[in-house]
Amino acid sequence: MSAAQGLVVGVDVGGTFTDIFVLDEAAGTASVVKVPSTRGEEARGFMNGIARVADGADAIATIVHGTTVGTNALLERKVARTGIITTEGFRDVLEMRRRDRPQTWGLRGNYEPVVPRDLRLEVRERVLADGTLHTPVDLDQVEAAARALLEQGCDAVCLFFVNAYANPANEAQAAARVRAVWPNGNVTAATEVLPEIREFERCSTAALNAALQPVVGSYLRRLESDLKANGFGGELLVVQSNGGVMSRQTACDVPVRTALSGPAAGVIACAAIARAAGFPDVVSGDMGGTSFDVSLVAGGEAALSAQTSIDFGMVVRAPMIQIETIGAGGGSIASVDAGGLLQVGPESAGSVPGPACYGRGNTRPTVTDANVLLGRIAAERPLGGGLLAKMDVELARAAIEEHVARPLGLDAHAAAEAILTVANAKMAGAIRLVSIERGHDPRKFAYMPFGGGGALHVCAMMNEVDAARGIVPRYPGVTSALGCVMADMRHDGVQTLNVALDALDAGDLLARIDGLAQACQERLDSAGVAFEGIRESIELDMLYVGQSHTVRVEVGRGELDRAGIAAAFERAYRAAFGRSLAGIPIRILNLRYARIGQRPKFDLALLAPTCRDMPQALGTQRVFHGGRWHDAVRYARLDLPVGAEVAGPAVLEQPDTTIWIEPGFTGRVDSLGNLLIARQAS
Repeated sequence: MSAAQGLVVGVDVGGTFTDIFVLDEAAGTASVVKVPSTRGEEARGFMNGIARVADGADAIATIVHGTTVGTNALLERKVARTGIITTEGFRDVLEMRRRDRPQTWGLRGNYEPVVPRDLRLEVRERVLADGTLHTPVDLDQVEAAARALLEQGCDAVCLFFVNAYANPANEAQAAARVRAVWPNGNVTAATEVLPEIREFERCSTAALNAALQPVVGSYLRRLESDLKANGFGGELLVVQSNGGVMSRQTACDVPVRTALSGPAAGVIACAAIARAAGFPDVVSGDMGGTSFDVSLVAGGEAALSAQTSIDFGMVVRAPMIQIETIGAGGGSIASVDAGGLLQVGPESAGSVPGPACYGRGNTRPTVTDANVLLGRIAAERPLGGGLLAKMDVELARAAIEEHVARPLGLDAHAAAEAILTVANAKMAGAIRLVSIERGHDPRKFAYMPFGGGGALHVCAMMNEVDAARGIVPRYPGVTSALGCVMADMRHDGVQTLNVALDALDAGDLLARIDGLAQACQERLDSAGVAFEGIRESIELDMLYVGQSHTVRVEVGRGELDRAGIAAAFERAYRAAFGRSLAGIPIRILNLRYARIGQRPKFDLALLAPTCRDMPQALGTQRVFHGGRWHDAVRYARLDLPVGAEVAGPAVLEQPDTTIWIEPGFTGRVDSLGNLLIARQAS
């Protein structure tokens, strides 16, 4: 098969599993593969999965990759030794932050910047806030600083000059001088990554980008080399945190945009699945081995935020799908604290050694151990991708009895149910955070679980937040890999305007938009990908004079005058706060632009069941729920035809997940193969 007629493969590398979704466009078929990840050698797990989906990589036209390499490197502080060259007097911006603390109400706390102080060097230069060049940069001093950082073992360097967003001339000259002496391409100029006002956010984003360049760049180059050695001649694309994709080279240049790459791809898939199923408003919950990632989709579109924190003090300011993460995955460890309270997470057993029932040395109970002991996961089932032939229910029981049941004076099953109750309450809190605290009523949203463990808790989450409907995708465990295949290519640009609306020059604004459009289009063109169409998004960060926080205002090209922008701002402000503030001057802080190359659309009908008849049940399974045992009917979920209904208690099994339908709930298969969960009529 030629590359032009080949497969489109989505790959999401997680901490436990590498998930692969394969679309054969010529045959009109789709398939999924799940293989164990290789921690520290993610490329090997990737290649093992590719070997399972094609006889040779030459049969693959496009690979779209969602990666956690960058995120994990930041969380574990396993980044390159990096230096910063900055303006005199601004050496400590990373440590000053926004005067926040690791523990808001605590008097103690430690913070170690990703770049230590002795690797942050100052040089003479100064640009004023209005862009006036006050002091030209001393290029000899810049070169001396670069050589000093090299002597101290730095593999990457970040140039951050204050007010460079208003005039990047000094920073650009300094970057050119550093690149002339730096032995590799790991040089980041802050304004090339984020030409936006606010020095801490710009410095943090640029420093993290520099620290990730050697890590992510070497991983992607090694991966591409392995693929080419196996005959791959197609396009390798990488998912961004904004839900779009970018070329491999762009990912090497701005790896900070890969933060939260995998979860973002999952949200894109959830939004598409929910729209196709007739539910434009949905809350998604991705439950993996370590974390629970929650996002909200309103009106069929995932919500974007301007920045996020990977960890305390590690701020990335770039367009990102709004995702809230808590430590409530299948591997989250349950314990009783000194006050006698049951806690679940944030510590996790991870994939190694894993839950106690894996039999790999962990003796502390996890959420997965509770589900196994209660019968919601059949212990004799092989664990996806060949990770385990079966699980040990007695090891799960022993861990729960020792660490939870005895300290609380409960029997093992009551203790296991208590573990799940606490975990469910934590996950429900995250759902409320992305819904109620942002002005949305979760009762009007459907709930869509995905990830390997999400479908075990779908009914509990519906009860916790009073959601009217649950939607379990056809392949919950590989939803992020599916999102890789579905995502469009997207590039974003930003410029600080910092101008009063009354003083806005509409012609200048349009010229800036056109400049960003051209730069983003060049990025799209460089990927060598054919698009079905191009669309753009124009937004302005705006506020009333005297305020410090902005409102993002979407505007069309037909609204780019003072009156049109004022009307759009008042609509957005009223939607966010319920009122506008008449008579107060309005200011525009930033211009944001996105250009989206629309890739061929994935037809979700390919996932629909082809079987017509209701299959025989696999038998019954004893499940402990609500303080007593139930005989739950078992089915192979993928054998259920369109229209099939299964009343709880029921356990539906498939290679990538298990679905637990509680008593009082019913699941029905829709025309696209989704399982729609609803409460039974009383």
